[in-house]
Amino acid sequence: VMVTFSLIVVLWAVYGYSLAFTEGNSIIGGLDRLFLKGTFDAAKGEFSMAATFSKGTPMYELVFVAFQATFAAITCCLILGSVVERMKFSAVLIFMVIWFTFSYLPVAHMVWFWMGPDAYTDPKLVDELNAKAGMLWQWGALDFAGGTVVHINAGVAGLIGAYVVGKRIGYGKEAMSPHSLTMTMIGAAMLWFGWFGFNAGSALEANGSASLAFMNTFLATACAVLTWIFGEWIFKGKPSMLGAASGAVAGLVAITPAAGNVGIPGAFVIGSVAGLVCLWGVTGLKKMLGADDALDVFGVHAVGGIFGALMTGVFNSQDLGGPGLVTDWVTAKVGSNPIMHQLLIQAKAVGTTVIWTAVVAFIAFKIADIIVGLLLSLATVVYSMTHLAIDVEEAHGSILVTLKGAATFLRMPKLIDRLEQLPHHVPVHVHVARLTYIDHACLDAIAGWERQRNEKHAETVVEWQELMSNYQRANPLAANVPERPVVGAGH
Repeated sequence: VMVTFSLIVVLWAVYGYSLAFTEGNSIIGGLDRLFLKGTFDAAKGEFSMAATFSKGTPMYELVFVAFQATFAAITCCLILGSVVERMKFSAVLIFMVIWFTFSYLPVAHMVWFWMGPDAYTDPKLVDELNAKAGMLWQWGALDFAGGTVVHINAGVAGLIGAYVVGKRIGYGKEAMSPHSLTMTMIGAAMLWFGWFGFNAGSALEANGSASLAFMNTFLATACAVLTWIFGEWIFKGKPSMLGAASGAVAGLVAITPAAGNVGIPGAFVIGSVAGLVCLWGVTGLKKMLGADDALDVFGVHAVGGIFGALMTGVFNSQDLGGPGLVTDWVTAKVGSNPIMHQLLIQAKAVGTTVIWTAVVAFIAFKIADIIVGLLLSLATVVYSMTHLAIDVEEAHGSILVTLKGAATFLRMPKLIDRLEQLPHHVPVHVHVARLTYIDHACLDAIAGWERQRNEKHAETVVEWQELMSNYQRANPLAANVPERPVVGAGH
């Protein structure tokens, strides 16, 4: 994740910012800011300025560059949550370069690029200036801090990745809960706090819009925490701290496109419903889709982002307590579109983003697969799950497992449990390394398992564990006081 974050920050400074936030066409920007050219004049000591959302209130462009770099980098990192424990590091980097260039940058440009309020000086210029903005901006789509650009964009790409990369060994047959709920809660708390910077900061000014985004982010997230855990309580019989953390993320995601675009009533509704919608997204919908989205990037980020983006079209209306939108940038007049009209615009923006990122992600994963292959080696996967002192290699259509270390035997059931998830047509051969302290009874047990596994392809984990238990009861000190070392290869 850190390497991906760093990679995207570098690419952002090289060409990303220029393609996202300079004038080009309605799909992608230009090359005026390659390597951030023009943001600082060293000879004159002058810094370029960028527009905000108020006339005569510019900000230093480099501040905007850095702020938007965090959005770009974090969006790419989000995708990794869908494919953890499966992809090669090299494949991740190749995918990220392609997806960032051809999905994140165009979507960011289409949603967020416009000519700025100071350019609107005469009604005669409005049509010309609007034509230079991004396509979704021209449609009138509202996305305050990244519902489409960040969450839908990354969430859908993650789902595509989960399908293309495939499922983890043991998925659906064993629990795969977080390894540390303590770390999960620390991360969720830090995320909630940091999200204020994203949402309130997207106002680009310390004004009423920023304060509204700040409070909405606070309120919607708290509502989502409560509805998620009460939903768990009702449907699963008890609430959980993992559910509370997930609910917080769901609320943060859903309020992101709406943060400064809805009023307090909207925050109550969006946050409360988002907790239940995303709970369904990571349970019922996830089962329907059948993908191994490891950290529920689609179920929380895409589903929450879609819900929040659509509800922005509803609760932006001043009739429902929303702030409305600027209907005339020449005079800065504020009004509201009819709710169904704005909802349709939001739906078109959501649909465009979903299709765009899905196509680009699929192509990017396939290119990475062609160049270096997507999947980790079997040895890496097995070791990451078992932490056993073993070597695993694939050769001639079979799997060779090499046992190493005196204590390996007593941990073998965990290894076998994983190996049993492999396709049954793949033969497994167990090899005992030199100087491994293991007695003949143990060797016989291993040989027996291997023989039955490869002859019948139906040996169960339960039978193996019973074999282990019987042996351990008969030889309680076998791992600590071995009968004699076995020297040589094989058994």
